[in-house]
Amino acid sequence: MAKLPLTVCTGDYDRIRALADGRIGIEGCEVNYLTMNPEQVFYRAWNNLEFDVTELSGSSYILARSTDWDEYIAVPVFPSRMFRHSGIYIRADAGIEKPEDLKGREVGVPVYAMTASLWLRGMLQDDFGVAPADIHWRTGGLEEGGRKPKFPPNLPPEIKVTPISDEQTLSAMLEDREITALLSAREPSCFGPDNSDIVRLFPDFRAAEKDWYARTGLFPIMHVLAIRKSLAEREPWLATSVVKGFTEAKDICLNEMSDVTALAVSMPWIAAELSETRALMGHDIWPYGFQENLNEIETMCRWSKAQGLAAREMKPEELFHPATLDHARI
Repeated sequence: MAKLPLTVCTGDYDRIRALADGRIGIEGCEVNYLTMNPEQVFYRAWNNLEFDVTELSGSSYILARSTDWDEYIAVPVFPSRMFRHSGIYIRADAGIEKPEDLKGREVGVPVYAMTASLWLRGMLQDDFGVAPADIHWRTGGLEEGGRKPKFPPNLPPEIKVTPISDEQTLSAMLEDREITALLSAREPSCFGPDNSDIVRLFPDFRAAEKDWYARTGLFPIMHVLAIRKSLAEREPWLATSVVKGFTEAKDICLNEMSDVTALAVSMPWIAAELSETRALMGHDIWPYGFQENLNEIETMCRWSKAQGLAAREMKPEELFHPATLDHARI
């Protein structure tokens, strides 16, 4: 019996590499694995539905599903996760000494619905009482003008979001004092050792992030993995096989990272770093699975509605293929 041709596209991460380089496969499939910049993946998946299995923005996926968009269905594999306290940039001369000082300010964010900002806004509200409605949000391209969201948010009247012009960029506006702060997954070009005017709100972001994880147990999910829904319905075995393959690839990655015979990662003290991280987060520092990530998924669903993104508060199980809500146990 011929194997199912399957085109998969994600970013180029160590945790997917055993699949991407063909060392392992997805059972029952002939895999054509593409890697590219996540923004390219998202654009081509959202707009052209080019891939059978694709990485998608977690926040945009929740928003889209809340409006009954169903071209793809997620499985509980999370190609990108990242603590985000590092992603708030401020002008050093703006009088912002603490997070509460962001109230009443104009703050840039490339796309209001982007996942990094979902997590940052939730953290700002829960930890510091800074609600989304306390800020005037300015949206647009970080370094290039004309960036537009694929799915518009469902904003209540009290949350103010205003696009910048197509000729403007958020990085330049922060540099020129047109905004006083910026939430961004990428470092803006105006930030760096040669410009002391632009600094991080949390200079010791690693300490802040470790403290936040110790208190909340949340390891922020940035992106989900999703299967073309028509294909998943036609081949009911596929969703479980995809999860199995990606889990095996991730486990290979972590095992290689643990092997100090010859370092797989170009970091001299990676073994000590991994040991310290596991002491805080447990042995599996990058968990897949629905139940294993229910805390993060419930939090994203709740915050998405509260921040004016999702049209309704989604239930976590609505977002994932039903065959992947649990797994076989031996």
